[in-house]
Amino acid sequence: MDNTFAELYAPRPDIPFAVKYRATCHCAAVRYEVSADPVDAKMCHCATCQTLHGAPMQWAAIFHKHYVRISQGLDRIRFYNSETGSRDRRPPCKLRCVLCGTPIADEGRNMWLAFPALFNFGAAVPEAFRPTCHIFYGPRSMDVMDDLPKWSGHKDKSSLL
Repeated sequence: MDNTFAELYAPRPDIPFAVKYRATCHCAAVRYEVSADPVDAKMCHCATCQTLHGAPMQWAAIFHKHYVRISQGLDRIRFYNSETGSRDRRPPCKLRCVLCGTPIADEGRNMWLAFPALFNFGAAVPEAFRPTCHIFYGPRSMDVMDDLPKWSGHKDKSSLL
């Protein structure tokens, strides 16, 4: 694992890091923490998310990367860049646990797309993690009957369906 990755997910001295949420893969080999609420949460219906998650949609909570810290298992993370089809850690890329295969997150250039199902919230999902919309709803594999806006592409950058 290169030092850049380890340094990127270590606390920054100029930003206080108090753990607010903890996430783990299925086998607990990879663990990470975040120190802030997500800036948004969305349900993505794009074909890539459907294929890589083996599900009709992906629920993602979006954080600034500097609020994320890998606390265990840096050496247990496998990267996949879907744009190049390679195992390069070149954002945007996907992260999985090498042992159990759990999707850990999507790493963007500045953002971290976490999967809320990996967090231990206790009795209820915090309001900040509740989805605000559906994105790439056109290629959906099933209709979702809720009151959330449904965008043809990215939120606020495409048409509402």
